[in-house]
Amino acid sequence: MKKNKQIASGLEKLRDEIDSLDAGILKLLNKRADIVIEIANIKRESNLKFHSPERERAILERLTALNKGHFPNDALRVIFREIISASLSLEEPLKVAYLGPEGTFTHLAAIRHFGSFASYAPVESIKAVFDSVEYKETNYGLVPIENSNEGVVSYTLDMFMDYDLKITAEVMLEVSHNLLSISGNKNRIKRMYSHPQATAQCRGWLETNMLGIPILESISTAKAAELASRDEDAAAIASELAARLYDLKFVRRHIEDKKNNYTRFLVIAKESPSKTLADKTSIMFSIKDKPGALYEVLFPFKEANINLTKIESRPSKRRAWEYIFFVDMEGHIEDEKIRKAIERVKENCLYLTHLGSYPRDDK
Repeated sequence: MKKNKQIASGLEKLRDEIDSLDAGILKLLNKRADIVIEIANIKRESNLKFHSPERERAILERLTALNKGHFPNDALRVIFREIISASLSLEEPLKVAYLGPEGTFTHLAAIRHFGSFASYAPVESIKAVFDSVEYKETNYGLVPIENSNEGVVSYTLDMFMDYDLKITAEVMLEVSHNLLSISGNKNRIKRMYSHPQATAQCRGWLETNMLGIPILESISTAKAAELASRDEDAAAIASELAARLYDLKFVRRHIEDKKNNYTRFLVIAKESPSKTLADKTSIMFSIKDKPGALYEVLFPFKEANINLTKIESRPSKRRAWEYIFFVDMEGHIEDEKIRKAIERVKENCLYLTHLGSYPRDDK
């Protein structure tokens, strides 16, 4: 009995200490908010841009480098992403367009990058995302560009031929599918809703565990979740965010057949960010139709020891058999070797466009 009282007393003392620390954190957060408002007033009076993505990245990198304790860096990044997002909302909430509806993986990627306090605008197509940024309806747009298993999103690449927008960031998101329903009871499921791509990525699990249950096609995993939220005998294959948005329970988590399934998203805007310590540069070009033309174009990159991380070709849609090439490389356009290599490449191109230099997501 005495030992139990000692344990209870020790726990109470530690909890009081946590309460005191929490009160201190709250006081510091409000002090930070006061400084943010001062900065906002200076920016407004000086007509300066209110959002600085390079400053945000520097804050996160500095804090993770300083962290020598038990608190995990991944969690630290999430917490300070939300602190930064909430602070920005005191100045002027960021407006972000994304390929909707709510609860899609694109929506989740947007929240991971901009935080919960941005103002999000779900739109119906990738073109609508580009339009929203082009006509300054939103500050940023977020679109999928490629999946580690399914390959490139060709329509996103095509949009860069028609719009003069810059890539300002990339977001790598691990795609994990879940089976969701109102009850969370597998035995009650008589039908399932899913987007065809999600179904394909979970086919092995479904054939082993849900054989004979019909799968009805939906326009997105988020729409599947919405449909399941209105049908007690149905389930949906969708994201964890969709489960929260549509108040669904997990029948089974992580039902995808292949783990390490990542989708890469691009953040687009009117202007490029400043250089950071780890950047990537994207360009788009068209080459002359002659033997060895592609080799001539790419050789300056090899000579300068520049790592090309992606090369993709698309029909130009302007002339038969004319192709546009999209190239990603490590480094920033302000790096001397990158700048000089691109200048040499341009000499052998019909045209070349710099799509952006932006922080690399190393996930």
